[in-house]
Amino acid sequence: MSSAVLSLACGAPLARAVADRLGTTPLPVEERGFEDGEHKIRPLERVRGLDLYLVQSLYGEPGLSADEKLLRTLFLAAALRDHGAARVTLVAPYLAYARKDRRTKLRDPVSIRYAAELVEAVGIRRVVALDVHNPAAFENAFRIETVHLEARGLFVRHLLATLADRPLAVVSPDAGGVKRAEALRRSLETALGRPVPLALMEKHRSAGVVSGEAFAGEVAGRVALVVDDLVSTGGTMLRCAEACRARGAVEVRAVASHGLFTGEAATVVANPAIAGWLLTDSVPPFRLPEPARARLLLLPIAPLLAEAIRRLHDDGPVEELAEEPVASVEA
Repeated sequence: MSSAVLSLACGAPLARAVADRLGTTPLPVEERGFEDGEHKIRPLERVRGLDLYLVQSLYGEPGLSADEKLLRTLFLAAALRDHGAARVTLVAPYLAYARKDRRTKLRDPVSIRYAAELVEAVGIRRVVALDVHNPAAFENAFRIETVHLEARGLFVRHLLATLADRPLAVVSPDAGGVKRAEALRRSLETALGRPVPLALMEKHRSAGVVSGEAFAGEVAGRVALVVDDLVSTGGTMLRCAEACRARGAVEVRAVASHGLFTGEAATVVANPAIAGWLLTDSVPPFRLPEPARARLLLLPIAPLLAEAIRRLHDDGPVEELAEEPVASVEA
């Protein structure tokens, strides 16, 4: 069974980069809008019998909300199945609604589960996502196969190349991110062959107000790496960075897989309390002005996605990608 990569027009740059790594070209897709706001999407080549990988990061952007992008992705997937695709895998590095994975208030929705039901309804057989907010909730929301990729290997490779000779500490800005921070700490410690301590900042959120000042762990005299799955306004990163600096960290770096940069994020990114921002390019920083973008370092995810697709198509081991030194996806 042959495989192919495709995307919506808005996802074309990432799909092309992934296809380049796989030594192929994306399957052409026609998108046609109508005056009443409806649209038509169809593959322009035969798809019968193909193993298809629909590469589409589901973040909102100017002129195309997350809702509309999700709907168009579902319509395209349904058309692919209608025309005989053997299997459709949705590769969504940034997965819309993944953060709303539990009820925190009376009559709250569990949006990730509702999105999962839509994905399943159109015949998508598998979903691949990158560093979702809660991996367990992501896996439990779907009744189809899920693959959770991590950018940890990409981060470790970069940090070893730039900070290997400096004492490091890994910091979680809240209790919910401890497992994520511990995984990065463990990988760095193994690669460096020396202890890398873990620290934790207390955080409580109620009605949009963040509180909590307790801090556990040793960061004095070290470069503190504050790790999270995503950056929205950046406020959580900044308050943790300031706490690290107050406790003697010589420098603070922010590390996150997805940069949404909403609200007053430009002001936060410019704050000197954080020396630099290390992210992936899963979400382009289009909301930030150019001076703020200069403080970001974006690691490309196309090599990681391409290697995951190659292994999935060949029924190879995908889970091991998070623990590998990333040579296979960076070469």
